[in-house]
This record gives sequence, structure tokens and C-alpha cells, in this order.
Amino acid sequence: MALVGYEREKAKIEETIAEIRAQLGIRGPGRPKSVAAITGEATAVGKRTLSASARKRIAEAQRKRWAAIKGKSEPAKPKRKLSAAGRRAIIEATKKRWAAFHKAKAKKAVAKGPKKSAEQSVAAAS
Repeated sequence: MALVGYEREKAKIEETIAEIRAQLGIRGPGRPKSVAAITGEATAVGKRTLSASARKRIAEAQRKRWAAIKGKSEPAKPKRKLSAAGRRAIIEATKKRWAAFHKAKAKKAVAKGPKKSAEQSVAAAS
């Protein structure tokens, strides 16, 4: 019996909700997403267009906020660039170091003598 009573109450509540929706001009069981949906006001369609200067001001303000959050007092310095002459000097120094390395390696190989072949090691073992 209690179940029947609750179902009657539920039916009355659903009727009241349907009446309120009809008064507001809302169809279906969904809720309105905004006040504009309830009042029937038209909403703007499309994106806003900002001027270049406005975008620049907004970006600068955001950078300033991030700097304050991160604790930086000034923006980072730009990276240094290597000149062509500096690059050439580094390349030449690297080539010189590798040449010295290979020369020392060849010198060690000559000092040790040639490696024994498989036949020579078998003959020396017997």
C-alpha cells in the first residue's frame, strides 16, 4: 500500500513539473543550461575577434602573472648564438684531437707487434 501512495505522489510531482516547464517554454525532461534558456534571450553565435594589440596586451599580462607565480623577476635571457668562425674553430680543434687519438692508437698497435694467426698459435701450443 505504501508503494501505491508513493507512486501517486510521484505522479502529482511530475504533473507539477510539466506545468512549470510549459509556463517557462521548456520542452522535454532536460534542464535549461543557462538563464538565457529560461528567459528566452538570444545568445551570441561565433567567436569574438580581438585586435592584435589586445592579444599582445593579454599575452604580456599572462606572462607577467606566470613570472610572479614562478618567482622570476625578469624574463629569461635569449640564448647565445655561435658565430661561423667559432664553429669552424671548434671543428678544427675536434679534428686535431681525433687525429692525435688515432695516431696514438696506431703507435700502440705497432709497439705490440702483429697479432698471431690461428696457425701460429696452434704451432706455438704444440
